[in-house]
Amino acid sequence: MTPNPITAPSSICLLRTSAIGDVTHVVPLVRTLQQAWPQTSLTWIVGKLERRLVGDLPGVEFVTFDKAAGWTGMRSVHAALRGRRFDALLQMQVALRSNLLSLGIKADRRIGYDRARAKDLHGLVINERIPARSGEHVLDAIGSFCEPLGLKQTQVRWDIPVPDEAHTWAAEQLPGDAPTLLVSPTSSHALRNWRPERYAAVMDHATARGWRVAMVGGPSAFERGMADAVLAACKSPPLDLTGKDTLKKLLALLCRTQLLLTPDSGPMHMANAVGTRVLGLHAASNPDRSGPYSDRRWCVDKYDEAARKFLGKPASEIPWGSKIEKPGVMDLIGVDEVIERYEAAARDMRLF
Repeated sequence: MTPNPITAPSSICLLRTSAIGDVTHVVPLVRTLQQAWPQTSLTWIVGKLERRLVGDLPGVEFVTFDKAAGWTGMRSVHAALRGRRFDALLQMQVALRSNLLSLGIKADRRIGYDRARAKDLHGLVINERIPARSGEHVLDAIGSFCEPLGLKQTQVRWDIPVPDEAHTWAAEQLPGDAPTLLVSPTSSHALRNWRPERYAAVMDHATARGWRVAMVGGPSAFERGMADAVLAACKSPPLDLTGKDTLKKLLALLCRTQLLLTPDSGPMHMANAVGTRVLGLHAASNPDRSGPYSDRRWCVDKYDEAARKFLGKPASEIPWGSKIEKPGVMDLIGVDEVIERYEAAARDMRLF
């Protein structure tokens, strides 16, 4: 993509505060803007946790929004930007809180979602919209925010920095080159989570096949409880790293991992960003919209079956992006189906 000095804005503000997976989807857009307009100043308003993942991207100014601080957090962002005006605001989050947050950001062009994807008064805080399309992956939708500016995202590149100390720590946890199955069993949406005993069955199978198995997760009581339940069901205990890693350390672990087993969650998209294969578990969400962007061959897809069972119609007849977060929906995914995808991925890597 060649620079276009005629249309290059001097400053752009990006507003996408959360969540981890969606923030990874913004990084290729940042790379597209930087490649086309290296002199354009980029400011990204991002969540406090999410900044720990992307806050060291070169060439980007970050302003932290502390969602837990409520109105105080909003006022802090507005104070940080007081007296500034941007050529364009890319308002990439439609939640009411983000729409309210955007009101304190001065910009000539306020680009947001098309009407079909707008909600929570989104249309009142923007004056331009991205192209109306259905059937897009979330990353492609976010990438289209450069189109009203005259660009097109034709390449997808992450290159999220990973500090040397994170790589060193990961090498200490996963030494050598043994094939590794990393399991991140918990999504922040509880109804997307698989049963602990089913994770354990797949993990025991991988161990029996000679793989190293490790489990990761955050420090919350909920994630600790899930990890403990998985461990209790395992016949061969995996390496338990739950609560021990940071986001950067998790990226480093994923760089040393052959396959990640996880439901629809932030680690799924972090793995994809570093080129690690993902065995994603999809029933509550559509993998074509929110699965690992680069390669969904190893995912188990029960979304259509879930739509038929819980909504009474095929996935093709429900609105794009619909979540089917119903009790029992993840039980549609069987252990044998996950093991089959694990075996297929291992064969593709010539590890069997």
